[in-house]
Amino acid sequence: MILLERRLKPADSPRAIAVATILSVLAALMVGGLLFLPYGANPISAYAALFSEAFLSWRGFGFTLIKATPLILVGLGTVVAWRTGFGYLGFEGCLLVGAAAATIVALSAGEGGALAGIPFVLFLPLATLAALFAGAIWSGVIGLFKGRFGGNEVITSLMMNYVAILLVQYLVSGPLRAPGGLPQTTRLERDYWLPLLFDGNRAHAGILIALAAAALVWIVLMRSRLGFEMIVTGLNPKAAKFGGIEVGRRQLMAACLAGGLAALAGMMEVLGVHHRLMDGMAEGTGFIGIVAALLGKLHPLGVVIVSLLYAGMTVGADAMQRQAGLPGSIVFMIQSMILLFILTSDLFRYYRLHFPGRGRTLKDIRHGT
Repeated sequence: MILLERRLKPADSPRAIAVATILSVLAALMVGGLLFLPYGANPISAYAALFSEAFLSWRGFGFTLIKATPLILVGLGTVVAWRTGFGYLGFEGCLLVGAAAATIVALSAGEGGALAGIPFVLFLPLATLAALFAGAIWSGVIGLFKGRFGGNEVITSLMMNYVAILLVQYLVSGPLRAPGGLPQTTRLERDYWLPLLFDGNRAHAGILIALAAAALVWIVLMRSRLGFEMIVTGLNPKAAKFGGIEVGRRQLMAACLAGGLAALAGMMEVLGVHHRLMDGMAEGTGFIGIVAALLGKLHPLGVVIVSLLYAGMTVGADAMQRQAGLPGSIVFMIQSMILLFILTSDLFRYYRLHFPGRGRTLKDIRHGT
């Protein structure tokens, strides 16, 4: 009988975590391949179609970068908030208010607006500050609520998502509505779109901002005193307070930073993809980004890698459907299995498999020798 034996020390080294994560992904892909069999599809060919379209096709790689950009930013916000002990789930709302703020600035820069004629080099910092400020205020209210009164940030942040959805619906149906029947604003002037990075695909400069944000978050969290205080606050608030750290202030700071990062994701969607504010534009990105952060073990580099993988699988789903005759929904099932397998792999960081008869005997284990 195979037994689970508790390790004397958890396997927390970066190498152990990376190996466990890679093996979990491969195991999930192998199990997911069984879903292809009823359709008569070859799993190897199907996966080849999935990943070749996302990462080996120039056009598909551009779409992968586009979809990964907001996931990276939301995932980074999750890393900042959760590692500080702030269980925030309102990134969908922050993304929407950031998109709305950037849209208002972009519309003001259009013909007849208060900022008409402003050059792009001035417009982009202004739109970025507006989105950051909107997202920071949106999540900072929840952080203040928790820091001052000890409120449950999980419930309140979830409710704020619905408030943000209704706010955007109000804006695109009322004050900012374009002429016509659709709930959306007018299209932004081309001068204020994010520039494309390459010829032949639609990848925009937002991915560079997202990667710069990942580097900044890594430096702040892993290489600064402020990051140390935020992480200690998340690990043990009572010990942090005993050590002189202002726990409430650090959590409020984390809330504002996390909300600002998620709001930048909304700005990228408006200036780089849709070029207008519209109803339903978040499409669950605020929640998928949380999943990317969990799969990335709440590490900035892990968030970047997982976001690219997640975005690539989404882009490649259509190619797999065309070439292997599989429904695109199978990809979402495989993504869910990857999540479950990676979360389950944490078990083996604390326990190891033991085969009686090899090394110590079952009797030895029961007696702790």
